[in-house]
Amino acid sequence: MAAPGETLTPSSYIVHHLLNLSVGEGFWMVHIDSLFFSVLIGIAFLWFFSSVAKKATTEVPGMIQCVVEIIVEFIDRNVRETFKGNNPLIAPLALTIFVWIFLMNMMDLIPIDFIPHFASLAGIPYLKVVPTADVNITLAMALGVFFLIIYYSLKIKGIRGFTKELALHPFNHWSMIPFNLLLEVASLLAKPISLGMRLFGNMFAGEVVFILIAALLPWWAQWLGSVPWAIFHILVITIQAFVFMMLTIVYLSQAHEVPEH
Repeated sequence: MAAPGETLTPSSYIVHHLLNLSVGEGFWMVHIDSLFFSVLIGIAFLWFFSSVAKKATTEVPGMIQCVVEIIVEFIDRNVRETFKGNNPLIAPLALTIFVWIFLMNMMDLIPIDFIPHFASLAGIPYLKVVPTADVNITLAMALGVFFLIIYYSLKIKGIRGFTKELALHPFNHWSMIPFNLLLEVASLLAKPISLGMRLFGNMFAGEVVFILIAALLPWWAQWLGSVPWAIFHILVITIQAFVFMMLTIVYLSQAHEVPEH
């Protein structure tokens, strides 16, 4: 929201809602709102799941325990079917990625001016509440996955095996090593970029639609656009969390494979 007493035109309203609360300049700029909400949601997720686990019972479970068990079983089944290695980290990592991204995406369903309005009353001029609509957050998560890919590739295959994988695929001949390296290194670097940009692009586009509805329609007619889009957006929110999780599992599964050269 704008400062109290300030009137925004539709165009300035849109621009205003696309700005982050930040400090610093250029490369060293930090988006405080994205960091705050991503960390807050992560802490809430950990607290909620740990509290449910502590209160879990083998008798007739309550609704909350049932929901958590369904999510855990769903993630566990996908990991067992997709991941071909043996690593106890993968299932908890997949669960964390799916739920954390899903909850961050869900922030997009909060009315666009609800939280920023109270922030403006407290003197905060800009506030974006959807962390996954910030490319810095999505690329940071993707880079975390990328570092795990490199770590397990080196740990499982060794430096020699990982180098052979890059140099001798897809054409297993010494004369094709330069071409193989160019192809494989480009493919490796494309993984975190596509992983982060896909999530960002979908969530940013969804946020822009909500902003356009709020900017161009009178307040009494906004529900005609926002409610149908929110219902459809629930599907987008879930799919994007699922895709990020599944690609992470697939990439880490590939990192655990030891090909024969």
